[in-house]
Amino acid sequence: MSITDQALVIKAAEAGAAVVRSRYGSPLTRFQKTVGDFATTADIEAEQAILAVVRAARPQDVVLGEESGRTGNGENGRTWLVDPLCGTLNYAARNMLASVNVALRTGTHVAVAASADPFSGEVFWTDGTAAYVRRGEMDERLEPSAESRLVDVNLDPPFPNRDVFLAARMLADQGFIEQFRPRVVSTTLAVAWVAAGRRAAYVTDGHHLRDSVHFAAGIALCQAAGCVVTGIDGQPIRADVDGLVVAADEQTHAALLTLIRNQPIGRN
Repeated sequence: MSITDQALVIKAAEAGAAVVRSRYGSPLTRFQKTVGDFATTADIEAEQAILAVVRAARPQDVVLGEESGRTGNGENGRTWLVDPLCGTLNYAARNMLASVNVALRTGTHVAVAASADPFSGEVFWTDGTAAYVRRGEMDERLEPSAESRLVDVNLDPPFPNRDVFLAARMLADQGFIEQFRPRVVSTTLAVAWVAAGRRAAYVTDGHHLRDSVHFAAGIALCQAAGCVVTGIDGQPIRADVDGLVVAADEQTHAALLTLIRNQPIGRN
């Protein structure tokens, strides 16, 4: 029987999460990519597990993996975006803050996506219309909420917009201190948490995040859940828009944009 894209994205994310979970705490070989950034054997093996699931069901599709790059010669407009272990630095330090992200882009639209937490067993997923969390065999609709006032901020480089926005600078702003409480999880699992009502917002700098293997799944989840999702300039997410502001509601989003726009230009 043919598997649906919705079921496949969940199966693929769960396959990667199973590897990440099984390798936790074991000796890991590191493969340096750039200064301060590396992959481990867990990243590579998780990606292989995900690709095996996708390839078996959709051999004609293109796959873009963080570790293996672009594979497949399909011309059907379907591309799977795979981040096998988001939070590698956390994971290598034996910290259980990590996620496995898989998304299917059809043309310029993400049709289905999943972000799996390897340690809670939860899978946050969307069919492109609504967003859910799966625990075991049960699915629960995601409902964003800003009640916690917790804002997850990505402090990892690069900072392409540092002349107009720096996340670390925002944390010292009195306006931020009066309205929110910062959290730094350093994994895009926190993006899914905005959709789930566990964070009021998520903020990061960065280039072209819409089609990023790291962010595509989380952005799709938040959009389907009804969050407010824009670049740091407040414009709708596009391929050429930098940074990301995801908020549970309009009020929270507006407050964060005000803080971003009020940063002293050119000050580090």
